[in-house]
Amino acid sequence: MSSDDDIVLVISNAPDLLLAKRIAHVLVEDGLAACVNLGAPVLSIYRWEGEIEGADEIPICIKTTAGRQQAVVQALAKLHPYEVPEIIVVPVIGGSAPYLDWVRAQAGGADS
Repeated sequence: MSSDDDIVLVISNAPDLLLAKRIAHVLVEDGLAACVNLGAPVLSIYRWEGEIEGADEIPICIKTTAGRQQAVVQALAKLHPYEVPEIIVVPVIGGSAPYLDWVRAQAGGADS
Protein backbone atom coordinates (compact mmCIF):
# COMPACT_ATOMS: atom_id res chain seq x y z
CA MET A 1 0.00 0.00 0.00
CA SER A 2 1.40 3.37 -0.96
CA SER A 3 1.45 6.61 0.95
CA ASP A 4 0.93 10.12 -0.43
CA ASP A 5 4.52 10.97 0.50
CA ASP A 6 6.01 8.06 -1.48
CA ILE A 7 8.18 9.29 -4.33
CA VAL A 8 7.22 8.60 -7.95
CA LEU A 9 8.73 9.39 -11.33
CA VAL A 10 6.41 10.63 -14.02
CA ILE A 11 7.81 9.96 -17.49
CA SER A 12 6.67 11.88 -20.53
CA ASN A 13 8.05 13.68 -23.57
CA ALA A 14 7.48 16.83 -25.58
CA PRO A 15 7.67 17.54 -29.31
CA ASP A 16 10.27 20.30 -28.78
CA LEU A 17 12.58 21.84 -26.20
CA LEU A 18 10.57 25.05 -25.78
CA LEU A 19 7.44 23.14 -24.72
CA ALA A 20 9.46 20.77 -22.53
CA LYS A 21 10.94 23.79 -20.70
CA ARG A 22 7.47 25.32 -20.28
CA ILE A 23 6.10 22.09 -18.83
CA ALA A 24 9.08 21.83 -16.45
CA HIS A 25 8.73 25.42 -15.25
CA VAL A 26 4.98 25.15 -14.68
CA LEU A 27 5.29 21.91 -12.70
CA VAL A 28 8.11 23.21 -10.48
CA GLU A 29 6.66 26.71 -10.06
CA ASP A 30 3.25 25.28 -9.09
CA GLY A 31 4.88 22.99 -6.50
CA LEU A 32 3.74 19.84 -8.29
CA ALA A 33 7.28 18.57 -8.88
CA ALA A 34 10.57 18.93 -7.04
CA CYS A 35 12.66 18.58 -10.17
CA VAL A 36 12.14 17.96 -13.87
CA ASN A 37 14.93 16.59 -16.06
CA LEU A 38 14.85 17.26 -19.80
CA GLY A 39 16.88 14.88 -21.90
CA ALA A 40 18.57 15.18 -25.26
CA PRO A 41 16.30 14.75 -28.28
CA VAL A 42 15.46 11.15 -29.12
CA LEU A 43 13.74 9.56 -32.07
CA SER A 44 10.49 7.85 -31.12
CA ILE A 45 9.07 5.23 -33.47
CA TYR A 46 5.43 4.26 -32.90
CA ARG A 47 2.21 3.21 -34.58
CA TRP A 48 -0.48 5.90 -34.79
CA GLU A 49 -3.80 5.41 -36.54
CA GLY A 50 -2.46 2.36 -38.36
CA GLU A 51 0.70 4.03 -39.68
CA ILE A 52 4.30 3.73 -38.48
CA GLU A 53 5.42 7.20 -37.43
CA GLY A 54 8.70 8.71 -36.27
CA ALA A 55 9.20 11.93 -34.36
CA ASP A 56 11.99 13.72 -32.52
CA GLU A 57 10.98 14.22 -28.89
CA ILE A 58 12.44 15.61 -25.69
CA PRO A 59 12.30 13.09 -22.80
CA ILE A 60 10.87 14.46 -19.56
CA CYS A 61 11.47 12.88 -16.13
CA ILE A 62 9.45 14.43 -13.29
CA LYS A 63 10.19 13.76 -9.61
CA THR A 64 7.17 14.18 -7.34
CA THR A 65 5.13 12.46 -4.65
CA ALA A 66 2.33 9.94 -4.99
CA GLY A 67 0.02 12.56 -3.51
CA ARG A 68 0.86 14.98 -6.32
CA GLN A 69 0.93 12.49 -9.19
CA GLN A 70 -2.68 12.99 -10.29
CA ALA A 71 -2.22 16.77 -10.41
CA VAL A 72 0.97 16.27 -12.45
CA VAL A 73 -0.86 13.93 -14.86
CA GLN A 74 -3.68 16.47 -15.25
CA ALA A 75 -1.26 19.36 -15.81
CA LEU A 76 0.69 17.37 -18.40
CA ALA A 77 -2.50 16.46 -20.26
CA LYS A 78 -3.54 20.13 -20.30
CA LEU A 79 -0.15 21.50 -21.40
CA HIS A 80 0.63 18.79 -23.96
CA PRO A 81 -0.36 19.17 -27.62
CA TYR A 82 -0.59 15.43 -28.36
CA GLU A 83 -4.01 13.79 -28.48
CA VAL A 84 -2.58 10.90 -26.43
CA PRO A 85 0.61 12.04 -24.67
CA GLU A 86 2.89 9.51 -23.01
CA ILE A 87 2.37 9.84 -19.26
CA ILE A 88 3.71 6.96 -17.17
CA VAL A 89 4.00 6.91 -13.38
CA VAL A 90 6.74 4.72 -11.90
CA PRO A 91 7.12 4.11 -8.14
CA VAL A 92 10.50 4.82 -6.56
CA ILE A 93 11.42 1.96 -4.26
CA GLY A 94 14.54 3.49 -2.75
CA GLY A 95 17.31 6.02 -3.04
CA SER A 96 19.25 8.60 -1.06
CA ALA A 97 17.13 9.47 1.99
CA PRO A 98 18.17 13.15 2.00
CA TYR A 99 17.26 13.46 -1.71
CA LEU A 100 13.91 11.72 -1.26
CA ASP A 101 13.14 14.00 1.70
CA TRP A 102 14.04 17.02 -0.46
CA VAL A 103 11.62 15.82 -3.19
CA ARG A 104 8.88 15.49 -0.56
CA ALA A 105 9.54 18.97 0.75
CA GLN A 106 9.69 20.59 -2.70
CA ALA A 107 6.62 18.81 -4.06
CA GLY A 108 4.72 19.90 -0.98
CA GLY A 109 3.32 16.50 -0.13
CA ALA A 110 -0.37 15.79 -0.53
CA ASP A 111 -1.53 18.50 1.85
CA SER A 112 0.17 21.62 0.45
